[in-house]
Amino acid sequence: MADEPGAGESDPAVSFRSVSVDRGGRTVLHDIDLSLPAGQVIGIIGPSGSGKSTMMRAIVGVQANVSGRIEVLSQPAGAASRRGAVGYVTQDPSVYVDLSVGENLSYFGRLLRVGHDEVERTLGAVRLAEYRHRRVADLSGGQRARVSLAIALLNQPPVLVLDEPTVGLDPVLRNELWSQFAALATAGSTLLVSSHVMDEANRCDWLILLRDGHVLADCSPTDLLTRTGASTVEDAFLSLVSERGST
Repeated sequence: MADEPGAGESDPAVSFRSVSVDRGGRTVLHDIDLSLPAGQVIGIIGPSGSGKSTMMRAIVGVQANVSGRIEVLSQPAGAASRRGAVGYVTQDPSVYVDLSVGENLSYFGRLLRVGHDEVERTLGAVRLAEYRHRRVADLSGGQRARVSLAIALLNQPPVLVLDEPTVGLDPVLRNELWSQFAALATAGSTLLVSSHVMDEANRCDWLILLRDGHVLADCSPTDLLTRTGASTVEDAFLSLVSERGST
């Protein structure tokens, strides 16, 4: 059973009520109920094919064939009133490759109505200032991913949905990004970060462990280890898989 945030806490940033998703003739998310706390780094952790990207698309309101109800900041997922409040970074960088890094950020900055200072702040935050004049087409895969992340950070949205944001990044930059995620949460943002790397779960305040579209755990990393008696999140995940298979 999912753990509930403590009494007296604020409204959840994201909630699922009896949510299922069908795709290609099969169910990829199964009857999910969640209340995800605000102002935290929430890890959506699981192997490839577990339903992480589907869950994230459902949260931002772009996933088809969703039953049940998802609310983001107390409004239905994808509601027009919440579009500017939710930043979304997909696995494949969503940028204009024929433009420079700076031109991409300036363009999206105008769409989001943020000024030059915010563009410069964001370039520095993701270590792209020295690449501002370089075409995105000439960047590495990891650098392109950082451009997408920068665009999502431009207007400092209260909810950030980041699908595998650290894939392909070197350990130093990965560590810097996780530190930045923690700082954003401390400042009040809610970050939903998917990953198939179990070690990254230790960086999160709250965990959703997924396998085959089912939620195996919904709790803090500390509670997960206490509940399973495991010493690592990976061992805890394997324990929960075994437990589920025996029921």
